Amino acid sequence: MSPNQSTVLVVDDEQDVADLYAMWLQDDYHVQNAYQGQEALDILDESVDVVLLDRRMPGQSGDEVLERIRERELNCRVVMVTAVKPDFDILEMGFDDYLVKPVSADELHETVSTMLARVDYDSKLQEYYSLVSKKAVLEAEKDEQALEANDEYVELRENVDQLREEVDASRDELTDHDDFVGAFEDL
Repeated sequence: MSPNQSTVLVVDDEQDVADLYAMWLQDDYHVQNAYQGQEALDILDESVDVVLLDRRMPGQSGDEVLERIRERELNCRVVMVTAVKPDFDILEMGFDDYLVKPVSADELHETVSTMLARVDYDSKLQEYYSLVSKKAVLEAEKDEQALEANDEYVELRENVDQLREEVDASRDELTDHDDFVGAFEDL
């Protein structure tokens, strides 16, 4: 596993299903399996980037696990991967995507890839807005000559420009996915 490899946690009480998903993803991601809700919560920490979560599990359901994940404010994406057909109850749930079983290897890969692109986009966007805010404050308080004479400001301006390009590229990558565009067109 490379140090930059993303971690996916597969949570399903059907061990064969969880193991199959892990096998499909293991060449591209570090994959961990949990076969019960509490086991998933015990494993889950800041290192997990994406959780693939079954809704119907004995003991602690996927819905309950999802609530605990959100309560812990972990910065991971959660995809419900379940045989439960969606109903209006999903409106109150804090998941990032919802797949109805059976799912294919390609569908699972594409979904994980999209979730990771969203995480990357979110962090870049937050950093970008933070730097833009600092730049705006300095520009409101300092004259042009003082700004241009300060190496840290010049570096800040360059970082803002670079991050703007990265954010735009990430946004374009996200909007290349038909589902993402379709969701916004529906709004």
